[in-house]
Order: sequence, then C-alpha cells, then structure tokens
Amino acid sequence: MNGSSIKEVYKEIFKSHDNPSLKQHIKKIIELDVYLPYSSTFFCITNTQDLSFEYISKNMTACLGLDKQELQIKGMRYLWSRMHPDDLDKWLKALNELMNFTINEISVNDRGKMSYTWNYRLKNGKDEYVNVVQNTTPLEFDSKDKPVIGLAHYTVLSGSLEMQISASAKLLNSNNEYETVYFNNFSQKLLTGGISNRERDVIRLLVLNYSSKDIAKKLNISPNTVDTHRRNILKKLKISSTGELIGMLKMNKNII
Repeated sequence: MNGSSIKEVYKEIFKSHDNPSLKQHIKKIIELDVYLPYSSTFFCITNTQDLSFEYISKNMTACLGLDKQELQIKGMRYLWSRMHPDDLDKWLKALNELMNFTINEISVNDRGKMSYTWNYRLKNGKDEYVNVVQNTTPLEFDSKDKPVIGLAHYTVLSGSLEMQISASAKLLNSNNEYETVYFNNFSQKLLTGGISNRERDVIRLLVLNYSSKDIAKKLNISPNTVDTHRRNILKKLKISSTGELIGMLKMNKNII
C-alpha cells in the first residue's frame, strides 16, 4: 500500500463535517512540556483533518531519533512512511473499527470520555524498527460528534518484542476509572480453528465483561445456549477457562 492509498483510507476513516478549532487548554498542555522529564514516552496533538501534528513534544527525538522539525512539516504522511509495511493494513483496519465502534456504540455524551490504544512498528532514526504503543484521547469533535483533534501519547518499546497488532477503547466511568469497552486483535483470526460467527460474537462480548445472561439478551438467545457456546469455544481453543481466554486476548497471546 503506497502513501497515497494510506492517505485516502485514513481520510475516509476520519472524514470530518466542519472545521473545529483547538481549545484554549491545549496551550496549557504545550506549556507543561518544558517541565516534563526525558523518558521513553512523548506526546503529540494530532489533527486528523489536515493530517498534521499541531504539536510534538520534546521527547520525540530522544525516543525515536527523528528530526522534530521534519515531522512537524511533513506531518502524518511522514510517520506512515516509516511504519512497517506488514502493519499498515492491520493498523488501518484497527482505526476504522475503532471509529465505527465509537459512532455506533458510544453515546454523544460519552465520546469525550473515551481513550483509544493501538500499536505498530516504526522505523526510528537508526533505521531500526521499534514497537510503538499509541494512546489517544479526543479533544475536539466535528459537527457529527466525530473525534478529529486528539492528544496522543506514544510509548516506544524494543523492536525485539513480538507484539501482535491490537486495538482497544476505554470509557471513563462514573467511578473515574477507565474500563475496556472494546478490544480486538488484528494479527489473529478467531474464526480459524472452527470458531463460528456466533461463537466469535460470544467471545467479543465476554472480552467486554458481559455475563452469560447479558450476552443472551444482546444476541437474543437463551443463557443455556450461551453457556454451550462458551464450553465449545474453550474446547476448540484447548483452554480451561473463560478467564484464561480473556487474559490471553488482552495480553496479546497467540491462542490459535
């Protein structure tokens, strides 16, 4: 997939309906960057409308060895050009599904309480691939309540780590705690090994911490049928408990 194709897919995912402006508090975030210590993390303020970085924190160069000014000028396209080619399609699929989940499943009032995480491999200034875990919190929304401006935190990890491409969405609940409301691993297919579409639906809801009774209501089947699906899933995947299944998924383990 070339840069032009990536741009078109990305712009379609984040297609906006107006031109929101940056909030005043973003200036405060930038001011704080002066006082933050150097570490393995950095942050950017991303603009998905014009594919630019409104701001890049000083730690970026220390973490990736890239020229901050070049990244600022060339924007997201430059970052994409350094992404591992094997990760591009999975990454775009992850973004698309996160956006669809937000639009279809998250109420307008809750969208400002969301936090999204995904990962990919990126070539650093030494032309070596490293793992990057990106966590983005929306700051601005367009007229259709679609997130377009975000505060993105990047954690850079050794390229020797084998990390499957996954994406998750968390919602800040009434207890001021982030709870996972979406998770998907894009490096493996749960439909392999004889897993049916209905069983995949059950797995997806189990990962979201739904009980058998809740799953039965959502899928319009009986709780006994849900329990049968759960037993069949464990048998097919050769694991002993639902907790083990969920743990494997959330820890990016290969279960197939």
